[in-house]
Amino acid sequence: MDTTALDAAAKRYRKAEAALDKARTDLTAEVVAVLRSTDERGAQAEVARRAGWSREQIRQIMRAAGDPPAAG
Repeated sequence: MDTTALDAAAKRYRKAEAALDKARTDLTAEVVAVLRSTDERGAQAEVARRAGWSREQIRQIMRAAGDPPAAG
């Protein structure tokens, strides 16, 4: 049984998962940094739109980061 292609595909998949995890961590950190740096009305909605996440996901991220719920 030749598993060369299977092994290569599995390796690519693991590398892609690791890259996705890092990108998600980076994006989460940037979301927190931007929202901590402004009290501008509508900032949460704008960040959600740019990140491609819902406002509820943004609120969850901010709560996990230790920030109180934000209005707007």
